[in-house]
Amino acid sequence: MADLLKVENLSAGYGEAVVLNGVGFELHEGETLALLGRNGTGKTTLINTLAGATRQHAGSITLAGVPLHKLASHQRAAAGIGWVPQERNIFKSLTVHENLTAVARPGRWSPERVYEMFPRLAERKTNLGTQLSGGEQQMLAVGRALVLNPRLLLLDEPLEGLAPIIVTELLKAISRITREEGLSAIIVEQHPQAILAISDRAIVLDHGNVVHADTAAALRTDPSLLDRLLGVAR
Repeated sequence: MADLLKVENLSAGYGEAVVLNGVGFELHEGETLALLGRNGTGKTTLINTLAGATRQHAGSITLAGVPLHKLASHQRAAAGIGWVPQERNIFKSLTVHENLTAVARPGRWSPERVYEMFPRLAERKTNLGTQLSGGEQQMLAVGRALVLNPRLLLLDEPLEGLAPIIVTELLKAISRITREEGLSAIIVEQHPQAILAISDRAIVLDHGNVVHADTAAALRTDPSLLDRLLGVAR
């Protein structure tokens, strides 16, 4: 299986503060990677660095042969990065439909396909971003990343603070996007079991370093290891 993403000796942070230290991993085309770790271990910093929103001090990031570390964030989006940050960053003064059409790029993911995946958004396509619930905003953030037609989808805690029924909807959608549609993804999530169930591989960060890498299934089925690494087995 061909490598889609290759990260080598990556050090990055904010200003002069270094959060990530020599991080390296690879992601194959069509794979989903669960990015795990306790709070404050560098997960969001890694996602933000891939998207171009931090200061990179060393190392390289390559997406399908393109050196991303030399590109600004908007150029990374054009190169194939779809980013759903914790803050969602939807355009709250625009309607749902305007949010989608404003950034859409040619490809298989169109606003209409997003509406088919998230019927709630179809029902609210003329609503402003400020008129959406938190779960609907998250669906819109995912949809807006999809209509960029990326090669790699970055999801930073997509289930955080959402009602259980919305969590179920989003998990089904993410599983379809990755499992059925074959879109590669990196997913950060504080509650790992649900994400490990729909991921191929997992890496665990601690103090800005990769301290564990394995298949998602191996980590999910080893409660003692999960508890030791994350303290969340039960």
